[in-house]
Amino acid sequence: MRPPRSVRPRGSGTMRDVSELIFYAGTMDCGKSTLALQTDHNHASRGRAGVVFTRLDRAGDSVLSSRLGLQVPAVEVDETLDLREHVVGRLSAGERIDYLICDEAQFYTEEQVEQLAAIVDELNVDVYAFGIMTDFRTRLFPGSARLVELADRVQVLQVEALCWCGARAIHNARTVDGQMVVEGSQVVVGDTTSSSTDEEHEPGEVSYEVLCRTHYRASMTASRAGQAHISAQPLPFA
Repeated sequence: MRPPRSVRPRGSGTMRDVSELIFYAGTMDCGKSTLALQTDHNHASRGRAGVVFTRLDRAGDSVLSSRLGLQVPAVEVDETLDLREHVVGRLSAGERIDYLICDEAQFYTEEQVEQLAAIVDELNVDVYAFGIMTDFRTRLFPGSARLVELADRVQVLQVEALCWCGARAIHNARTVDGQMVVEGSQVVVGDTTSSSTDEEHEPGEVSYEVLCRTHYRASMTASRAGQAHISAQPLPFA
């Protein structure tokens, strides 16, 4: 991570902290998308103007959603999108942008993460990135790894996801047709209650589950243990 930078004036002529690139990281079920939505709401309610980006959200293209049922429109980030060019284009058209919300940032390319850093440094726009740190093989996503290397701050989310056994969950496990797998494409979009296939058409019903290290190493999912995966149930509040 970069060392803290000194303050400098913004357009208003007043002194304030320079913009930052902040990476909020955690496992599935830790509330990262909910926090992304809350962060956007907090800044917008104080009169700041922002743009929301996401990639491969569970609810479909061009939307940022949380498991609580909340969602907002978003710009879909595919591999061809130049984030800096996109922001510069909107600024050049007269749009005001104070901050970016970047959800599912683990799926961004390394180049796109570098573009986010350039947006912070060159355009003085705050960037709040949210993502999962590691994949189902316990390996860092390239986007997450680059964020750790470039971010001014990395915040580990304080809402702890729990394994089916009640211990703190630190790994994201993938199951195909109910069986845990540790090989395959890094990106296969699924959910705890739905199926999906990737670009290579990996067959079967793909689901994800968070596990503690002990049960990840033992490939002991909730189904194998005969336990209900409680995160698949809707929470009793909005």
